[in-house]
Order: sequence, then structure tokens, then C-alpha cells
Amino acid sequence: MHDRPIAEYALLSDCQGAALVHRDGSIDWLALPRFDSPALCARLLGGEGGYWKLGPVDDIQGQRGYVEGSMVVNTTFRSREGEVVIRDALAIGLHQGAHAIGKDSPHAVLREAVCTRGSMELTTNYAPRPEYGLIVPILRPVVGGVLARGGASVLRLSASIPLKTDTSTAHAHFRLEEGQRAAFALEFRSSAEPSPGPWSVEAIQEYLEDTITNWQDWSVMHQAYQGPWREQVHFGGRLLQALTYYPTGAFVAAATTSLPERMGGGLNWDYRYSWVRDASMTLDALWVAACPDEAYKFFDFIADASLAQVRQDRDAQIMFGIGGEHDLTERQLVHLPGWRGSAPVRVGNGAWTQRQFDVYGELLAAAERLRHQLAEHIDPLTRSFLAEVADVAANRWKEPDQGMWEIRGKPRHFLHSKLMCWAALDSAIRLTDLIGGEESVGRWVAARDEIREAILTRGWSERIGAFTQTFHGDTLDASTLVMALSGFLPATDTRMLATIDAIEEHLTDERGLVYRYREIDGEPADEGAFLLCTFWLAHARALAGQVEQAKVVFERAAACANDVGLLSEEFDSRSGEMMGNFPQAFSHIGLINAAWAISQAE
Repeated sequence: MHDRPIAEYALLSDCQGAALVHRDGSIDWLALPRFDSPALCARLLGGEGGYWKLGPVDDIQGQRGYVEGSMVVNTTFRSREGEVVIRDALAIGLHQGAHAIGKDSPHAVLREAVCTRGSMELTTNYAPRPEYGLIVPILRPVVGGVLARGGASVLRLSASIPLKTDTSTAHAHFRLEEGQRAAFALEFRSSAEPSPGPWSVEAIQEYLEDTITNWQDWSVMHQAYQGPWREQVHFGGRLLQALTYYPTGAFVAAATTSLPERMGGGLNWDYRYSWVRDASMTLDALWVAACPDEAYKFFDFIADASLAQVRQDRDAQIMFGIGGEHDLTERQLVHLPGWRGSAPVRVGNGAWTQRQFDVYGELLAAAERLRHQLAEHIDPLTRSFLAEVADVAANRWKEPDQGMWEIRGKPRHFLHSKLMCWAALDSAIRLTDLIGGEESVGRWVAARDEIREAILTRGWSERIGAFTQTFHGDTLDASTLVMALSGFLPATDTRMLATIDAIEEHLTDERGLVYRYREIDGEPADEGAFLLCTFWLAHARALAGQVEQAKVVFERAAACANDVGLLSEEFDSRSGEMMGNFPQAFSHIGLINAAWAISQAE
């Protein structure tokens, strides 16, 4: 069973795949060449999932951080005898322009250990296990390292020190004196590609330095935000870039699968896909902390992936594979016990078949956010597609769905889904000069106003004095905060203020972090507080002019980041631990947008 806290990991990314490296120097998750590829190391999820450890022989606590302006990690290990700095990265192609970061990534993990004082004994243990641990590869020595064969991939580990191998692992025990270094490169290739030669120490160093430079160039070019929490906002922007799949512009919701929302399992999902649900909030965050060019590329990806279904009068799919794949059929990996025994481990995500009507609002709100960019080169097909999205929202808003939280129960009349259908029509009406549909505007206006009236009457509960999770319900839900964020109601409206107050009073844990909801279908939620929802609360307070309260709420959520600034999906205040997939893009999106709202309110 694997029991290391989620917070003890740092993300490595080449804008195509990802790795998680533990503070002790163990890479326990490695997915190449894509974020959603079958993991080459999956010890994070327990069992014999594979790992690659590089660190001191002695049990020394390392101090770590990202190299400024980059996604390259330095970990410093200190003892009485010496000091060693280990640098870890997923290589970015050499001499990449800032807009092309990730374009020619060589799919290689680079690691370098440098002794900066005295001396230290180090060890490396390399045990790759492709396809989530199903394959135990054959390792054989080659010039400059070892080659792992087995399955559909070939892994070449280049090392500047001699490695000892048995059938399926390689290891070394070595000492570094001051000024000495050891360098390693683990390169992924498909079995059909010719076997590469070994990486030299000079090549590893060149790629490491160039990877840092590429990230820093991107940061300088794209990150102009100067408001409060500047460092967290800028880091959040880099993280969103790190979770971008360069070939298509898709964003993954997180780098992992099946890290549980509830200890013991059950609520374990694969988040290595791209959700339409995230579109407009992601675009807002990119505008603040990254780059409008990336925002437009993401919109193109979502629109192209959704277009055919809407044109065929089918429900818009809520999520896609990062290459635009539609079929995300879910299955369980029964050979992995899960993080701390939290089974099942899932790949794929069955929610892809759900009906979630909020996607129509996300699509059109995103289009409105990019109005000026779209106006320059929108094509007729995209124009008519966006008008059809508005038609679908007008036609289907009265139907029940699974809601934004992807409840795997009976469809309900979720308020948030109705709200986003209203947002779809509200945006479409303002976009008629861009998307056409002049003949439909009267119908859109009528449907928009009908939705508004329904939300105000059927979504309000006199008994609890707040807007509710579902029509004619009595359950609080943090998604009602989006009513203020979307402009449906001013945050200063008495009903909105009452809802904000009710959520902070009744839907928070002992730290003041916000739950999504306390119950669903009459069953207790029994999960950690949702960090995105806590940032929503800060955002809503800022929109209401309650700036000091907003700051307090913001700081509560931001304080849940780990030592390198990463946020998970949820936080369990009882145990003080992160929960859910990691790192979570939505949490950082919430941080960026809330910081911006507070800066504007000030």
C-alpha cells in the first residue's frame, strides 16, 4: 500500500506528459508521451506500479522549490558531511520560442545531482513498470546506461555513472565530492522507433538549462499581472501552461487518475482529460495569468471537438480526450490497490456520456470572452455552430441533467445547469453581430427571461433563505455562487448576499473551507472541502464589495498549497491533508480569478 501524502509531490511537465516527484527524490508517477498515456511509473497508486528514486542513502529531508519562473525542481539535501542539489525536469525542446513551449519535447526525464559542499553518498533505484505496472520489462545494459524492453515502448536510461542491473531493475550506490555531478536522462520511445544513442552529460546539462530558459522566457512574455498575490497568480499561470497538451491546446483537469476525494475510495476518477465545463473560467484565468493566444487555442480545441455533435442535434459532450477523442470509456485497473488502499483505480471517465447542460453556457461565455479574436477569423461553420449552441440551450433547459458535479444518480433539475443555459443565451444575444442568428434573437430573449424567472422563483428556498442546489430543493450548493460570478445577479443583491452568507455559515469546515455540498440525493457527501468553491466564495465577497472578508477567505484556500505552491482538488481539514487528483487546474483557476476580482475591488 502506498501512503505518502499527496502534498509531498511536485509536478514535472513538458506540455505533453507529466511526472510527480516526491520530496525524497522518487518519481512515483510518470506518463509519457501524453498526460493520459498508460503510466510508466505508477507507484503513487500502490502495488508494483514502478518508480525511479534518486537521492541520499541516508534519510535526509530535502528542501525544494521550482527554479524561478520555471517548472524545473531543485531539491537540496544537507547533512553534516555535505550538501547535494538534485535538479529534476521533463525536457523542453531546445531553443523553443515562448509560444512553442512543448512543441518538440523529446519525452525525456532529466535528473542531475551536484555536490555543492563536502561529500554525500547517493543511491538510485530504477524500476519502470509500463502500462500501470502490468508489464515488468526486461532491462539490459547498453552503452551509457540500460535499455528497458517490454510492451509497446522502449525506455533508455542514460547515466554518467555505472549501473548494476538485474532482470527488471537497475541501481547504483555512489559518492559525490564537492564539485562533482551525476547526470541521468530517461527517454521514452515507441518500440517502432529506432533505438536512440545515450545522452551525454553535456547534452543533459544543455537541455536542462534550455528547459529553464524556455519556461522563464514564457513567463516574462506572458505574465504581466501585478496585483495582490502576484507570485501565486504567476505560478498558477505557469501551472495551467504545464497542464496544456501542446499539440491541440487542450487542458487536462489534473495530471493524475484515481487519487480519492474520499479516503477509502469510491470517488476516484480519471482527470487527465479536457472538460468543456472549465472553458470560460479557464479563459478568464489565462487572460490574467498567462496568454490570450493559449486561450484562443483552447477555445478552438473545445469548439472543434463539440461541433459535430451539436450539428447532429445531439447533446454536447462534456469532456474529451486531449487529442479530441470522444470515447473515454471507463475501466478499472484491478491489479492496483490505489493510494492508501483507496480502490478502485480507474482509467477513462464514464461521465463522458452524461448530460450536463452547463456546457452550453461555458461555450458561449468563452466565445464572448474571445469576441475580438474570433471576429478576425471566425469561419462560417464555427459561427453557425455557436448559434446552434444557443438554440439547444433554449430548447433543453427545462430538462433534468447530472449537473456540473457529475452526479452518477438520477438526473435532477440542478440550478447551476439552468443558470448556465441562461448564460448561454445572454452571451448569444450580445454576439449576434458575430455569430448571426438574428432571426432567433426574439426566441433567445424569451427563453433567457423565462429561465431567469424560473431560477428566481423555483431556485430560492424561503425555508433556508438562500438559493439551492436544485429547483424546489432545500439543499445548499456552492455552485450557486456562480450566480454572482456570471452576472446573473449582482453580488450586492439581498438574495445573493443571503446565499453567500448561508454558504459561509453552513457549508464550511472548521478551517472555513467550502464544501461543494453536504448531501446529494439525501446521502451525506463525506468528502473534503473543495478548494475551487472556497475561491468562489472569496470571489463573490469581492464582487459584493466585502474586500477584507474576501481576503480572509482567499488566504484560507491559498494556505492549502504545498511547499512548492501546488493545490489539489480538495482539502481534508480533519487530517490536514490534500485529497483528490493533483495538481488540480480548477483550484488554481479559482485562485487566479479570485485574486483578480479582489484586485479590481480594491
